[in-house]
Amino acid sequence: MPASADDLVALLDLEDLDLNLFRGRQPDTALQRVFGGQVAAQALLAAARTTDPAYVAHSLHSYFLLPGDTAVPIIYDVERLRDGRSFATRRVVARQHGRAIYYLTANFQRPEEGFEHQDVMPDVPAPEEGIDLGAMFRARGSGNTAEWEREWAALDVRYVGNSQQGLPEDPSRPARARLWIRVNGELSDDPLQHLAAFTYASDMTLLGSTLVPHGVHISTPGMQVASLDHTVWFHRPFRADQWWLYDQESPSASGGRGLAIARVFTQDGVLAASVAQEGLIRRRD
Repeated sequence: MPASADDLVALLDLEDLDLNLFRGRQPDTALQRVFGGQVAAQALLAAARTTDPAYVAHSLHSYFLLPGDTAVPIIYDVERLRDGRSFATRRVVARQHGRAIYYLTANFQRPEEGFEHQDVMPDVPAPEEGIDLGAMFRARGSGNTAEWEREWAALDVRYVGNSQQGLPEDPSRPARARLWIRVNGELSDDPLQHLAAFTYASDMTLLGSTLVPHGVHISTPGMQVASLDHTVWFHRPFRADQWWLYDQESPSASGGRGLAIARVFTQDGVLAASVAQEGLIRRRD
């Protein structure tokens, strides 16, 4: 996986094959399947490559269909669904071995003025007061430590707490988690690069919040965990290489699935994005 911000940018750069057709590269990784954030970010970039730069991505909705093969590139086929005066819509199918592994629909909008309101950011410790995720794995004696340091060095993640430990008690919301995240390095000033890098990182840690009340982690032996779908709404411009708060909550888990919803705040309190994901959280006894 990318070991730096430069490696992440290189991973998310696509090769043009033909009109509306792109190829995404694969990182050097020990993971057994393609990271969902990678395919989502590459698909978003493929959609943007076919869209007038005057339009800015404001939402994406996607489904993970099959595990991706890390040994071969991914082909992204873009369908231009709409090019209107205010909005443009693209559908992207990601393929490997002749099969669809992922579908994304992205909507783009010409920036315009309108009504403004937002939630207030919760009162949380500064990122520097959070626990480095690698250090937390080491403290647990988790086998994930080496994998984290090898695969996720391009991201800086600081754990704030969850509804079992570290966050104010709220019995009405038993599954919550908060983290500070940023790209571990400096990106360019291209807004699309920041949207793609954020999309890459947004697939991390969400399903962990669905397990908080149940006394298990994603890495607990016997757990089968996988993203099923992923949605992002981009509200306001922000930089992915500066700290953003991932304020996560899971309102429901049932039928072997967990739903996670998150608000994304910049360090100065701007609500920059919202994310939702449902995933498989199956205990295999």
